[in-house]
Amino acid sequence: MNRQPIATALGGLRQTVLGPDAPPTRRLLARWPRLDRYAAPVGLLAALGLFWITFAVESDWGLPAPIAVLFAAMTVAPLLALPRRPLLAWRLTVLALLVCTFNAPTDSPGPWTPPLALGSIVVVAVVLARVDRPVLAWVVAITAVPVLTLVHPENRAAVLALLGALAIVGDLVRRNRLSRRELAAQTERNEREQERRAVLEERTRIARELHDVVAHHMSLIAVQAETAPYRLTAVPATTAEEFAAIAASARGALTDMRRLLGVLRSEATGPQTAPQPDLADLPDMVAAAGRAGMPVSLDVTSEMDEPVPAPVGLAAYRIVQEGLANAARHAPGAAVRVAVHPGRSSLVVRVENEPTAGPAVGVTTEAGTGHGLTGMRERATSLGGTFSAAPLPGGGYRVVAELPYDGEGPGR
Repeated sequence: MNRQPIATALGGLRQTVLGPDAPPTRRLLARWPRLDRYAAPVGLLAALGLFWITFAVESDWGLPAPIAVLFAAMTVAPLLALPRRPLLAWRLTVLALLVCTFNAPTDSPGPWTPPLALGSIVVVAVVLARVDRPVLAWVVAITAVPVLTLVHPENRAAVLALLGALAIVGDLVRRNRLSRRELAAQTERNEREQERRAVLEERTRIARELHDVVAHHMSLIAVQAETAPYRLTAVPATTAEEFAAIAASARGALTDMRRLLGVLRSEATGPQTAPQPDLADLPDMVAAAGRAGMPVSLDVTSEMDEPVPAPVGLAAYRIVQEGLANAARHAPGAAVRVAVHPGRSSLVVRVENEPTAGPAVGVTTEAGTGHGLTGMRERATSLGGTFSAAPLPGGGYRVVAELPYDGEGPGR
């Protein structure tokens, strides 16, 4: 025996009688903010007017004033609870339909006052449009109880037909609302998928361009630097060391390029777990620059008891790397000084070069695009730090970055 329908029916009954309310929907006048601001005061005035009309009708029907006030309150209360608590409003309505009946005159068309009858229709219509089918069935069944017991037999069929029509229309309205909501959600998912595909296509295009252009030239540089000592005759030892340093730098750049291409071609958006350089790798980078012919010195001091945070160390490494590249490009042959001073709350990185007498033999200088300084500034500001780059008074250039450990710089 399939117990699923029974369990569904009992669950619907439990929610109808004691369960949580239906989820709230958007305000009726949310599309019109100018009208929505007047909804609350206008609704309150309408409730007061309905209360007064009900009180007047009940008084005309011969009820004492205290009971007339109670019946008027029971008529208005469901309408006040309807916007946010529809099931509660319906429960109050059923209670009012069962209680506010014994004083109706014999010539009245129904057992309830016109405000209570019209208000009950509004409450039932709204509730049936906002609950699922198991709850809807129980709402219709329970609402039919006072209709079958209190309405005159001549009017009973019409009232039941109206209740059935409200149930059908309410179910259609609810299904239409759910369909539009699902359609909107599906449209949003499709847009996000299109955006993701566009990003992946752009990343793939960038990876392809990097592989076809940059990686190709770097491979040629590495091969030419490695084979130059064997192709040339009487190569001095210092020159051979410079060729080896150039080849090592090219191979390192190719390794970083392969890692970057893997990231660009991957659909994963999680954190990268590949090892990243930090302050401990600065001496090797400076030594490689020295072997390539750059007169560079490194000054690292420490006042910390604990290691520098990994994001700060990576940013410092990249800033020094870009600073050395800029010095080699724009001031070939000039002495370069790198200073890294970890303090108690921030890391100060300084790269400065002396003025150059002119381009070295075989070296050509090209105007840069400015992306190097922009990248260094973005690395510093992303950690809440500061960055400055300016020419020195006597010639040369200096870049200074201050990187706080906690990501909260002075400007935050």
